[in-house]
Amino acid sequence: MSKNKNNKPIWNTRISKVSSNLFKKVGGSLLIDKRLFNEDIEASIVHVEMLFKQKLINFKIKNKIVWGLNRIRNEIIKKKFQFNENLEDIHMNIENRLFELIGEEAGFIHTARSRNDQVITDFKIWLKKATKEIIKILNITINNILKSANKNVETIMPGFTHLKNAQPVSFAHYLLAYVEMFNRDKKRFNSNLDNLNENPLGVAALTGTSFNIDRLYTTKKLKFNKPTKNSIDTVSDRDFVIDFLYSSSACSIHISRIAEEFIIWNSDAFNLISLSDKIVTGSSIMPQKKNPDPLEFLRGKTGGSFGNLFSMLTILKGLPLSYFKDLQEDKELVFKSFDQLKNSLIILNDILKNFSVNKKRMLELANVGYITATDLADYMVKELNYPFRKAYLQTAKIINFAEKNKKKLNELKIEEIKKIEPKLNSDVFKVFDLKYSINSKTSFGGTSFVNIKKMIRSYKKDL
Repeated sequence: MSKNKNNKPIWNTRISKVSSNLFKKVGGSLLIDKRLFNEDIEASIVHVEMLFKQKLINFKIKNKIVWGLNRIRNEIIKKKFQFNENLEDIHMNIENRLFELIGEEAGFIHTARSRNDQVITDFKIWLKKATKEIIKILNITINNILKSANKNVETIMPGFTHLKNAQPVSFAHYLLAYVEMFNRDKKRFNSNLDNLNENPLGVAALTGTSFNIDRLYTTKKLKFNKPTKNSIDTVSDRDFVIDFLYSSSACSIHISRIAEEFIIWNSDAFNLISLSDKIVTGSSIMPQKKNPDPLEFLRGKTGGSFGNLFSMLTILKGLPLSYFKDLQEDKELVFKSFDQLKNSLIILNDILKNFSVNKKRMLELANVGYITATDLADYMVKELNYPFRKAYLQTAKIINFAEKNKKKLNELKIEEIKKIEPKLNSDVFKVFDLKYSINSKTSFGGTSFVNIKKMIRSYKKDL
């Protein structure tokens, strides 16, 4: 391999015509993939160490290449590296600089390696780190939710279905629903690490190599679990990209849902929570306004994650084996989703630390809408041995009477109740108490205070 003196792609010696400037701009990926520089150097160093171990290069060449790669890494970190967009991507930029530093022997770095397996190796290493970073931030998110839940075990609010008051619940129980969602997100990301832990390095362009390489050595050094089994599948596989983009999309849904919840609860109509001035913005014309813009940002950004996932699915659905230029789109889509998800989680954590609960308003709203009606029906089943459907009908009659007379259930007289259901007595009034209703839900996963305290301890133990 000769030194690349003309700042041209290495494959240019085979091509007689100069590429159009537009294609160079569109086909190059340097501005996107230069964030892979550290992973590229890490994998390249391990590759040349393997070549030396297998006696494919000598000790002197190996040391010169490793020295050159470490110097390039320092140059990039210190922002002294001159990136050249004519060289397509970060991989060729690093290789070109290596030629400048150590001369002709830089050409040995690509022995038994193609850019196909080089790129996917770098990408997998980066994505493993990114996935672990997301998991770490998710743990912080879960912990912040648990802190709020722990303070609000006995905070009573209405649970909603169809955004209508349904049954009384603990506010902590509502919050723990999101712990469940984010825990599932963690499981998805952790599961993705299994697929990411197969080492692509050494499959070359698509068929493997005739050189006597040791893929188990590079697998161990690069902290993969095992080498990939099929060279053709390896260079065309982007399932791990879909996995990450799907996991990011699912997590974004959960972020968007809690954001929407907080927007509704913070509205003047509900007024169930208040947002600190740290996490609101003002209006350009209305001096009184405090808008939940960060929450709306979280809700709005979710569509970007969906778009990135759908783009990757569309790219892959019509590709035969093995490598095609279409696959170059994968990194930009992943980087966008990662950056967006990371930023969204950081913003969400800031919000979770800067809101307060309007407990009085929650209790007021819980007293609207006959939300202990189901408790009354259940009481008839237990105490009167009625089939539930009969109990339901009798309860509905009592609700209709109370509504017509503009009374709450606990404001009814026992004589009024007995006119509708003669078998009931004054003991029934206990089921109209909100706290009684909540604490009666002792089934596993229910909203009773005892259950919630147990679940908080369990979640903290898992963290």
